[in-house]
Amino acid sequence: MKYFQKLKKYYQHNPEGYWFKRKLYGWGWTPVTWQGWMVTVAYVGLVLFFTLTVDTSSSIKEIVLTFLLPLTFLTIIFFRIAYRKGEKPRWQWGIPDTLGN
Repeated sequence: MKYFQKLKKYYQHNPEGYWFKRKLYGWGWTPVTWQGWMVTVAYVGLVLFFTLTVDTSSSIKEIVLTFLLPLTFLTIIFFRIAYRKGEKPRWQWGIPDTLGN
């Protein structure tokens, strides 16, 4: 249980107001505010929407124009938002000790 308390403290310690904090393991971000969660939910929803445009009778050109191109732009936009509104990315492995644990 102590691990989950430390995890909660890490995510709640956000004096800079970041929408996304560093992932605990590896490289990347995780949403920690409602704004970050809304951006993430919108991204996933739009990806699912564009997935519905592809079926077995779709040509390669149609797949590229209605799925791959929008998916590429959505992903670039999502990463730009996470980079601008999140902590600086770096490799991390576990909860940092800088929280005074």
